Amino acid sequence: MIYAVIAAGGIGSRMNAEKPKQYIKVGNKPIIAHTVQKFADCDKFRKIIILCPEEWCSYTDELLREYCNDERITVIAGGSDRNETVMNSIKYIENTDGIDSSTVIVTHDAVRPFVTAEIINNHIADSEKYDAIGTVIPATDTIIESLDGATVTATPDRSKLYQCQTPQTFNALKLKELYENLSADKKAVLTDTCSIFTVSGKEVRLVRGDVQNIKITYPYDLKVAEVILKQ
Repeated sequence: MIYAVIAAGGIGSRMNAEKPKQYIKVGNKPIIAHTVQKFADCDKFRKIIILCPEEWCSYTDELLREYCNDERITVIAGGSDRNETVMNSIKYIENTDGIDSSTVIVTHDAVRPFVTAEIINNHIADSEKYDAIGTVIPATDTIIESLDGATVTATPDRSKLYQCQTPQTFNALKLKELYENLSADKKAVLTDTCSIFTVSGKEVRLVRGDVQNIKITYPYDLKVAEVILKQ
């Protein structure tokens, strides 16, 4: 079984808005509704699980019923951070349907509304062969390293650098096992869910993303999103 897992835990502190950024409207509907609809358009998902702060669950459920109205959509509370949120989705699946070696979760940021059907389908196809899949685009800017924040320490080879996006897709059972085997110290330094595999010495397959698959974080991003919608 394949499940979509949409993480909607942001509080929008960098957006200077009255509500979390996923609920801000772009075009004629909230960002989260644009995002969820991309997954609702795919008939390969058994359920589409939305995880948000507990106090926003009722609001999110009502909003998605209005804009998406797909019976597969389920809204539950997220965790204390991104990976605990993903683990909550696995617990939910385990309690409702059970999980086994064929259970796959396709995780995505609620504030990346321009993910394409091609990217989603590529993840689903690769999930038959790989336990972990990330979405990336090649780095276009030169990236420098600075250990003190004031001077350049190193300039890595840009041809080997990529910018990470979502979706990130996982074999749910394998992900759970690896996460539970990590120490608290290792869990504290994880930067994303794919890192659970990399710190455990496991392979992460790469899928090519799209430059328009932006994460809406700042007010400027809202202006970019409006332009993309009009294309």
